[in-house]
Amino acid sequence: MKRFFVSIMMVALLSAPAFAGKNSQTVAVTSTVKVGSTTLVPGDYNLTWTGSGPDVQVTFALGKKVIVTLPAKLAEERNKNDGELDIDSNAGVSVLRAIRTRNMTLLFSDSTASSGN
Repeated sequence: MKRFFVSIMMVALLSAPAFAGKNSQTVAVTSTVKVGSTTLVPGDYNLTWTGSGPDVQVTFALGKKVIVTLPAKLAEERNKNDGELDIDSNAGVSVLRAIRTRNMTLLFSDSTASSGN
């Protein structure tokens, strides 16, 4: 019985990253960009989202520090590139409009974000 329990725990632990990968992504921000009311500095951000779409909550974190959580629209669609950022310039400020992964796009509006600072 103990061996069976250990086997089940191993399968659960090994499959956890597969499930976590579904709602997470690492995104490289190469220049300063604004998302919501927060400015992101260059770095590799851990991006996670909750909700089943189309309305989701997206969290940007550097390491374990949450930088910002904000609403987004999730559109399930096939994209050519994984981790591509759509950035517009608005009055000289770079604004993040969307993040595209292979199977979906997260669309951001100009709504106010809740900062983790």
